[in-house]
Amino acid sequence: MLTVNVQDATANLSDLLARAERGEEVWIARDGTPVVRLVPAERKPRQFGIMNGPDIPDSFFEPMTEGGLAAWE
Repeated sequence: MLTVNVQDATANLSDLLARAERGEEVWIARDGTPVVRLVPAERKPRQFGIMNGPDIPDSFFEPMTEGGLAAWE
């Protein structure tokens, strides 16, 4: 666990964010008392497109066959 005071956190914010993203527990203290814990944000999977529509099968993203490619030429 890493605890830093507010002034050090302000001066080293980018480093502290990177450490928290890697899973290190980072606390910011005021007058020696921990008050805030930095944690990575939960990432939601990206949605394909912006409209609701049919589910896209995984096979959609597979390489095309030679015959399929020839049909597009």
